Amino acid sequence: MNGLLIACILTPMLTAVVSFILTSNAKARGAISIAGSILLLFLATILLYQVVNGGPVSNQMGGWQAPMGITLIADMLSAMLIMVTAIVALSVNIYAMGDVSEDRVAGGFFTFLNMLIAGVVGAFLTGDLFNLYVWFEVMLISSFALLVLGGNKVQLDGAVKYVAINLVSTVLLLTAIGLLYGLTGTLNMADLYLRVPLVESQGLVGVVSVLFLVAFGIKAAVFPLYFWLPASYHTLPISVTAVFAALMTKVGIYALMRTFTLIFPGEHEMINTTLICFGVITMVLGVFGAITHSDVRRILAFHVIGSIGFMLLGLGLGSALAMGSAIFYMMHGILIMALLFMIAGIIGKLGGSFELARLGGLYQERPGFAILFLLAALSLIGIPPLSGFWAKLLIIEAGLHHDATVVITFVILVSLLTFVPLIRIWSEAFWKQRPMDVDVSSVTPPSMYAWVPVLGLSAIVLLMGLLPSKIIELSDTAAQSLIKPDAYLNEVQKK
Repeated sequence: MNGLLIACILTPMLTAVVSFILTSNAKARGAISIAGSILLLFLATILLYQVVNGGPVSNQMGGWQAPMGITLIADMLSAMLIMVTAIVALSVNIYAMGDVSEDRVAGGFFTFLNMLIAGVVGAFLTGDLFNLYVWFEVMLISSFALLVLGGNKVQLDGAVKYVAINLVSTVLLLTAIGLLYGLTGTLNMADLYLRVPLVESQGLVGVVSVLFLVAFGIKAAVFPLYFWLPASYHTLPISVTAVFAALMTKVGIYALMRTFTLIFPGEHEMINTTLICFGVITMVLGVFGAITHSDVRRILAFHVIGSIGFMLLGLGLGSALAMGSAIFYMMHGILIMALLFMIAGIIGKLGGSFELARLGGLYQERPGFAILFLLAALSLIGIPPLSGFWAKLLIIEAGLHHDATVVITFVILVSLLTFVPLIRIWSEAFWKQRPMDVDVSSVTPPSMYAWVPVLGLSAIVLLMGLLPSKIIELSDTAAQSLIKPDAYLNEVQKK
């Protein structure tokens, strides 16, 4: 029995409870939440070390052997994602100390934030489909609470759209789970790997796989199911938007990766063209959506959508090389989107607005901050030697390996187009003079709590670009374990 897996889930859950019941002081609640995030980061580091050196680790809850009981399991992909989740959780908790109002904290902000993190970690660790659904629901309930907390009319409108489309996803997911259980008599993922090929009606298996594709595609904001994301992200406090942009859609991508490599590996060839087409369209619509907007938060929200397309390409191509590129891109995407939204929050405070027409002069006022934004923006575009360059280079390499000229063309084209909205932010918010009619009384200098996570994430992103070899190696190992899940299966099924 490996108590480390349980501890990774219980830490944010207990932090959520303790931060709410022990004190009503906003700063104290934030401090407890930060302490819990530090502990989660410590546990995630140990977990990654164990997986790197010893392979997957599992826990059969209650002593019930798989497939009868609840299985928790961490392979390389899970361990990497929990590690980066812990980094984002710590960063957002620190940032929230200077960003979230006291009335939202009193309403349970840190409680819901930590329950959201618990849901994300649980989704990465679960070994069966029903509990994957349960953790998605934990995430949905927590995220909806964060969406409506202290909300105004615009915020509530975005929340309704968000929860409505996610409820559709929930219904589809439950339908798919019920059908799959009826076909196989199990929901344990390792057991499904063995039983799905034995099902007589493979046509029905194909239908079920499509249901999973649609359900998880909604969670991941894949075309044409992405409209809930730009409708809600710009209405939230930056702390909430940062954690949503970094993690929520990536859990959907993780679920697609796990489902179509472990449960439906035979179906992957049938639908990989669909995944590639959706990936390309999602990329293109994401970048054009960013180009057409003038609110910094909306621009970045569409870049979240665009980044999902790059990950879908890796899954659609299907090889270990392509999957490794998607995993590396996911690691990069989680960190860079959290960083960019936190930078956007500082832009809003320094400029008194998120509208580009109302911004200006930030380079003259804060040249160091301007450099931080430029580094993050260039990384998202894919300029060498930053992390985004390696992420996109790996996808292009996978495309060359598959002779996928169309994929390579769109990766390069979308990367070039990504330059347009980001350089517009640079030109409008940083380079031009501040408009004369802007009321500078609305400007509130960001606190230390904003600068610490921005500097920390900037350093991590920079190191990831300058020293990418270890992360590429881990991503390749994770991809190999997805394509050939022998170690995963042996760990689940061992007595």
